[in-house]
Amino acid sequence: MAGLTDSGTLVRLAYQGLINLGVDADEVLRRSGLDPSELYQANLRTKFSGQPRFWKAAVELSGDPCIGLHLGERMPVYKGQILEYLFLSSQTFGEGLNRVLNYQRLISDAIHGQVSESPSPCLTSYFSQHQHATSHLAEAMVLGLIKAFQAVTDGTFKADRIVFNHPPNTAIAEYERIFKCPVEFNAKSFQMFFPASMLKYRSLYAEPELLNLHIQAADQHLAILEQQDLITEVRSLLGALLESGDTTLLKVATHLGITPRHLRHQLDLAGTSFQRLLNEHRHRLARRLLSQTDEAISEIVYLTGFSEPSTFYRAFRRWEGTTPIEYRQQYRD
Repeated sequence: MAGLTDSGTLVRLAYQGLINLGVDADEVLRRSGLDPSELYQANLRTKFSGQPRFWKAAVELSGDPCIGLHLGERMPVYKGQILEYLFLSSQTFGEGLNRVLNYQRLISDAIHGQVSESPSPCLTSYFSQHQHATSHLAEAMVLGLIKAFQAVTDGTFKADRIVFNHPPNTAIAEYERIFKCPVEFNAKSFQMFFPASMLKYRSLYAEPELLNLHIQAADQHLAILEQQDLITEVRSLLGALLESGDTTLLKVATHLGITPRHLRHQLDLAGTSFQRLLNEHRHRLARRLLSQTDEAISEIVYLTGFSEPSTFYRAFRRWEGTTPIEYRQQYRD
């Protein structure tokens, strides 16, 4: 998979948690490479690789070495999302939990949680072992999980014991005050134990017909993510192949291990086309080279994969309504 991403819902919850703590949430976003004005953009996905920058900025601006724990405490409940509906419309908490784990990509590409029921139920491997996962992220996410589980069980869910795979960021008593159960650290992987009775907790809102609709909606969301993955892979290949001059549909499809017809069909389902992605890539690259480098126009023609300067000039005028030389001069002025 090309770069891992998180659901925009996660950053919105964290953003509100920062505000509730009196921290400059906009500045935290900016320092982590996010534009605050895009926070409520539809279908927002943020790069998981930006997590360390986010939490570093949150620590610096809050002065709190345990910011993940305290942000999680003040963060709103994860609700109104398709995963909550899957939980509520399932017969039992156990069924809902196992069902939701099939769709964890909708929260984050970096989540690989699973349930172990023996000798006692526990959720394991949540964000564990990933190079960009920080202790602050783990603590905030686990608190977010507990709040979400309590919401779908009308407050019944309680953790019995939580085991983190990182050292504590503050006194153990503070963790136990917030999590309301024993908390351990420096384990090989994350584990959250809970009573076996929770697996059989019956949802008050179970509806088989609604469950089927929610499963269909979750499948559609996953399909959209897979389409975005394909577009990202195609764009990456275009960047790698552009200088060779062989940026054909056949060449890209061969690298992806599929037929040109299948690639064309998949891009059509994603609402785009190979030629559109190629033009967008050339356009972005041309603007960057003209505005940020002193490369000669003749070299930019080559770098953007055009065979003739006249073809490049016509394309650029169509994109920007001006010539490459005029664009460079306007940018510098």
